[in-house]
Amino acid sequence: MNAITDFYHSVTDVEHIVASFGLIGIALILFAETGLLIGFFLPGDSLLFVAGLFTGGSDPVFPLWQLLLVANVFAVIGDQTGYQIGRWSGPPILRSRAARIIGEKNIDKAREFFETRGPHAVILARFVPIVRTIVPVLAGISGMERRRFIPYNIIGGVLWASIIPIAGHFLGDIEIIRAHVDLIIIGLVALSVIPLVLEWWRGRRAAQKATPVPTPPPAA
Repeated sequence: MNAITDFYHSVTDVEHIVASFGLIGIALILFAETGLLIGFFLPGDSLLFVAGLFTGGSDPVFPLWQLLLVANVFAVIGDQTGYQIGRWSGPPILRSRAARIIGEKNIDKAREFFETRGPHAVILARFVPIVRTIVPVLAGISGMERRRFIPYNIIGGVLWASIIPIAGHFLGDIEIIRAHVDLIIIGLVALSVIPLVLEWWRGRRAAQKATPVPTPPPAA
């Protein structure tokens, strides 16, 4: 059990990933989170932001252009892999062990997200944790044409893998932000969780409204 816990902390500690594994670690995490169902718990948003922070200042870990190149390439390749998994495996992938770990509610939410927003969901899903892991697979399962998926995949991947690191890069010049990276990570995680909490709250309210209120029997 301790080994599992240690592994989880090692792959979710974004400062450790950037400092110890550099661009290779960033590439692997982004690919796993966007391309493999088992990567749904990985910290893509906070990793990109903190990596962007480390490209700024007087002693950058690596140049911003290298980070953007790696992040863009592996974000696009990751989604393309998820799409291909959906094309090859079909519905059985949603009955796999990885899908059970993600949870039926999260998969249903991603399916609704994809169905209601059409191909644009491939772009928008990039900015929603967990959903961005599942939507490419659903696109492949649904039979979305490859020539339609690829442009949306590239647009979404480039936007997501560029905006967040660039924001981190320019904020990295602010000393108070660079000195409180841990607090920024916590804030990013909180921001990532807020949409999930709102969806849960809306679903609960909708369920309460849909539940019929029993009418009392007429008085004798």
